[in-house]
Amino acid sequence: MIIEIHSRQNAALRHLARLGRERKYRRATGEMVCEGSKMLREALASGAQLTTLLVRAARRDSLPLTLLEQAAQAGATLYCAPDALFQLASGVETPQDVIFACRQPRWDAQALDGAQQQLLIEGLQDPGNLGTILRTAEAFALGAVVLCEGCADPFSPKVVRATMGAVFRLPCVSMPLADAAARARAQGLAVYATALHTDSVPLSAVALDRAAVIIGSEGRGVSPAGLALADRRVIIPMQGRAESLNAGVAAAIVIYEMTR
Repeated sequence: MIIEIHSRQNAALRHLARLGRERKYRRATGEMVCEGSKMLREALASGAQLTTLLVRAARRDSLPLTLLEQAAQAGATLYCAPDALFQLASGVETPQDVIFACRQPRWDAQALDGAQQQLLIEGLQDPGNLGTILRTAEAFALGAVVLCEGCADPFSPKVVRATMGAVFRLPCVSMPLADAAARARAQGLAVYATALHTDSVPLSAVALDRAAVIIGSEGRGVSPAGLALADRRVIIPMQGRAESLNAGVAAAIVIYEMTR
């Protein structure tokens, strides 16, 4: 059964809109909002627990009935709304066919047990870069990503979109950097920090098969406190004139070198 929405004051519509806008609300509810049938399929394939699903009326007939049935079986209450109301729940200019809310994947510190290759991210605020890093880490089967101080919300709509479904599968733990480095060492992992420094060595010069690598923000890089936690500082050798790389690109290269 699909419930039709005719008012902008509808509780389900407002719930989806708040999930898209407010980090505090996402944290309080433990939910996140996703958009598009591709993301819906990713969520269902990953066993996500759905709560609310809103179908765009103009695209209702194009959605496979079995997909909606699967969403209902995964816990979603189904709604339908005309474009003007559907737009209120969407965070993009050109909405897709469906918007849904689901429980946020929860990874605690135990998810790091046995993860022999970890990326520790500090101070990364750009949602697109964070989503790209999570997508890349999942694509190359990196053991885990740890989000440390000052990172963007991994469950914001922009990050979730950029992950292309990796958010449902990749172990992603939130933890202070000092704790993450200490835990990595307790597991026998070396800890490296990416930094342009006179004593930095090329990434290829260190063993990465059992390692945790710290990545900082584009503007500031790894903090002095983060650098102090590292066993060594590493760089990605570059022959061109650019002083540094976009954090998402740098992390992708690090992940590739760690997992190849």
